[in-house]
Amino acid sequence: MDAESASSFFNCFNNTVQRVSPVNSYLSGTIEPVVMQEHQSVLMQYSAQSAQLGQQITQIILTTQDPQLLLERIAKALGEIFQVDICSIETSLRPTATNQIVFWCSKDYPVQTLDQQRQLLQQLTLTDYVPNAEPLAIEDCQTSNICQAVGWSCDVLPARALLRIHTRSHFTVNGTILLGRMQPHEWTNGEKELLSAAAVSVAFAISQAQMTRQVQAAARHQAFLNQLSLAIRSGLDLEEIFQIAIAGTAQALQVNRGFLLLLKYTDPLYKSHSSDHLPKTRVTVTSEWFEATASQSTLGTKVPKALLNQSFWLSESWLCQQAFTNAPEPLAITDERELFTADLPLEDLSIFDREMMPAGIIVPLVGTYRNAPCAATVLGFLVLQHSQPRWWHPEELELVKWVSTQVSATAIQQQTLQQVQSLVEERTAQLQQSLDVQAKLYEKTRQQIDQLQQLNQLKEEFMSSMSHELRTPLTTMSLAIRMLRHSELPLDRRDKYLQILEQECNREIDLIEDLLSLQWLESDQCQISLQKIDLMLLIEKLAQTFNEKWADKRLTLRVNAPVPSLIINTEPDSLKRILLELVTNAGKYSDPDTTVHLEVTQQVQQSVNQIVLTLTNTGPGISPTDLEHIFDKFRRGRGATANAVQGTGLGLALVKCLVQHLNGTIEASSHPIDDSQTALTSFTITLPSFHRHTKI
Repeated sequence: MDAESASSFFNCFNNTVQRVSPVNSYLSGTIEPVVMQEHQSVLMQYSAQSAQLGQQITQIILTTQDPQLLLERIAKALGEIFQVDICSIETSLRPTATNQIVFWCSKDYPVQTLDQQRQLLQQLTLTDYVPNAEPLAIEDCQTSNICQAVGWSCDVLPARALLRIHTRSHFTVNGTILLGRMQPHEWTNGEKELLSAAAVSVAFAISQAQMTRQVQAAARHQAFLNQLSLAIRSGLDLEEIFQIAIAGTAQALQVNRGFLLLLKYTDPLYKSHSSDHLPKTRVTVTSEWFEATASQSTLGTKVPKALLNQSFWLSESWLCQQAFTNAPEPLAITDERELFTADLPLEDLSIFDREMMPAGIIVPLVGTYRNAPCAATVLGFLVLQHSQPRWWHPEELELVKWVSTQVSATAIQQQTLQQVQSLVEERTAQLQQSLDVQAKLYEKTRQQIDQLQQLNQLKEEFMSSMSHELRTPLTTMSLAIRMLRHSELPLDRRDKYLQILEQECNREIDLIEDLLSLQWLESDQCQISLQKIDLMLLIEKLAQTFNEKWADKRLTLRVNAPVPSLIINTEPDSLKRILLELVTNAGKYSDPDTTVHLEVTQQVQQSVNQIVLTLTNTGPGISPTDLEHIFDKFRRGRGATANAVQGTGLGLALVKCLVQHLNGTIEASSHPIDDSQTALTSFTITLPSFHRHTKI
């Protein structure tokens, strides 16, 4: 307050004191001199007290900025001037967010329990709302009929003698002053006039306090609006925005508790709340805020329990149904006791506990989707609860409506963004899947092309080899036939050409037989015919034959066996052909002056006996690349092609088929020898046998 306003206020106060003072009445000649003599000292005393009180209140207003402290100091000053036991000041007849009530008591006033203090302040708040111009004086509450008329309960009143007056600012009641004494007391006219004079300055102080609190409330509202707008623009998570909205609204309106409820419709096509019947929808608590302040603990208010993520059906809550029906307008509850009557159902949900919600606001969250611009959808509710009855200012209702609009728009925007993002992710996943399929098809096509190229190369190599292998015997036979046509050819020469002709013919027949045998084995049309043979006898004849053939190359076939005789149950021709091909192949790729080892072992197991034949030679070896395809048809190693080794590439393929025909397995390995250019190449054959060895 500036100096000019304070001076104007002080002059107004003095004029009021002079107007109501009996001293002025005496000076004007309206009061007898005898009365003046009897009460002159008392009246002068009250006149001095009025001036003193006015100056004191003015000084308090000039030096106190905090509205709560301002009223507390004024209540103390009034209590000390009137020498009463209690003094309370209430800033409004209606309980609002800016409403204040201060309570001062003397040192002799008895200490009250928390429950007594709560009931006392509630009693002072719920006084009659009909303002009176004159002070209301009660000498003894226990014997007065006035208490019941104004709604006061003698059991919880702070004193037995009460003096109350309403304060006015610009011809409007803006507060109440209540004085009390613990003992019955007859209030004098001087005390009443002094209180009337003090009410003028207290009214001004209340106006100042209310204005300050309104400015503070407006600042809180604006700060909250800025915070919520910033959170929405920053693109925070929807749950974070919900929490900021409910906490900021509750704190801005100074309520005790807040919820944000979201609806989930059973029928997804339900888009409007204008239907004749309520939809079947689930209500869930998605955000919650409450604050157990010190004043709540002092007043004995029950601390609420957390209800986050709890849900209920819309049909289970009468309050939510009313808010749903009244959408988009908020449902404001000034006093819950006035809302529920005998004809209305009681709200038994814990979220709307009647002890926690004497007053509250339920604001529908209403939004409009782009695909249904003409239908408004109730998305949920913003619920505020207060532990005391209160009246809601239009500015407060506008604030919660603005918050609900922002929250609704943000929720719809977030849902739309999530749907778009989900659609984009789905389309991206489909595109990625399509690209993966195309990549796999491309890779498979590339592999098929590589295989075709390899097969084409194999075909060319096979045709070249077959052409050579087939033409060579035919050329030799054609030459022998031409030589035999000479009539003068000697007999010994004729026999030699006939022998050559027979050998080449057999070679041609063997080659054709290999092709037919391989085709026959791969068709799985052949049946195995088992016979009991002596494996060692078969190997011995084979070794003798090859030792004679390898004499020029100085190769030796050495057989290593644990027993001299080994009877097995197998197909003799197939086994003989296998050994013949492997030993022949070993002779082709063995270095001169080396030994080919054929090791025979027997593995005895629980279910079956196995014969293992391992043929090892020393030579150039097989490269790892060729080793992977050593048993493929028409496949010949690089060494065989480079060194022009005779062959068609059918021998090892035929060996593998014959081994599988005998229910056996075959493996090949090649390991370089240290510090040399040679390698040990081994072929290992495992054949089943159901007979143990027998000594001969």
